[in-house]
Amino acid sequence: MPTATGSHEERRRRPAVPSPGARARVLTTRSVPPRQSLDYWHDAVLDTLVGMDIATAGGTYDATLRTDRLGDLQITTVEADPGRVHRTPRSIARGDGHEIFVALQSSGRAHVEQDGRSTEMRTGDIGFFETVRPFRTTFPDRFRLRIFAVPRRLLQLPEADVRRLTGRAVRPGGGLPALLAPLLERLADTSESYATPTAERLAGSVIDLMAATAAEQLGEEPGELPGADGILLRRVRTYIRWHLSDPDLTPSVIAAVHGISVRSLHRLFRSEDTTVCRWIREQRLHECRRELAAGPSGTADLGQVARRWGFTGSAGFGKAFRQAFGLSPTDWLERTRTEGTPW
Repeated sequence: MPTATGSHEERRRRPAVPSPGARARVLTTRSVPPRQSLDYWHDAVLDTLVGMDIATAGGTYDATLRTDRLGDLQITTVEADPGRVHRTPRSIARGDGHEIFVALQSSGRAHVEQDGRSTEMRTGDIGFFETVRPFRTTFPDRFRLRIFAVPRRLLQLPEADVRRLTGRAVRPGGGLPALLAPLLERLADTSESYATPTAERLAGSVIDLMAATAAEQLGEEPGELPGADGILLRRVRTYIRWHLSDPDLTPSVIAAVHGISVRSLHRLFRSEDTTVCRWIREQRLHECRRELAAGPSGTADLGQVARRWGFTGSAGFGKAFRQAFGLSPTDWLERTRTEGTPW
């Protein structure tokens, strides 16, 4: 009789256990008693990917996942026993699912259902999964799946086009899929070997190839594929992230480094419905929140954290924080720690 895990809200969340590696972490059901393996796996998938209901033929489960981050890509390799997963409306209502999953069936088979279509993914096939709508996947045999979580804005795909891609198997018999599939396989195996600057550039190139593959599947013209502006925007964003601590990071400095005019720089970000300065501020606030949430209780020095990420002091940081989140940094941190809400 199949055994299924319940929703995450009904059970206590278990902490993820990192691997000894520099960046990657490995989670395996073999680290807990067999009777706890299925619950542990449900939590591991939630912590790493998105919430899903998971069902198996028995009460124990042998599964391992390895996850790493390469620039804007999160790369997760799953090796597991046969089973079924269901991304339910209840799971979606939690608010996760900010990425599109580009998955490579590395071994085994998967029967995929989404958006009214179903298909079988065989070894070497690529599939696109939309995480803000339900999907079901059945794995009849032990399998290995490579999952690349891509921020949806970087694929430059309208919602209607994503709906046309899901529930389909992209075969690597020729064209761009024949180039993308082995690249994803190799990238998942070697992600830890790339230094950060190289990883950023490599991730950008892979995302461009994913977007081009998607466009090819949709029958779009080559002129509609991601072009020079998209590549330049990724380079600019990477540069900004690496220089967030510099309070003199201005549009004129960024434009000069990249050999473009300030007007052209503003145009790049306008196409994303934002501005250069707003995007810089959002990234700085993101890093400040991450650092504040990660520090031990009562040890946060707001001024030091603010200056470390490019704010001139605690006053300017506090004003920007309140405008963005409706709370002061101190009140936000207290609420986060008291309620246990994710930052």
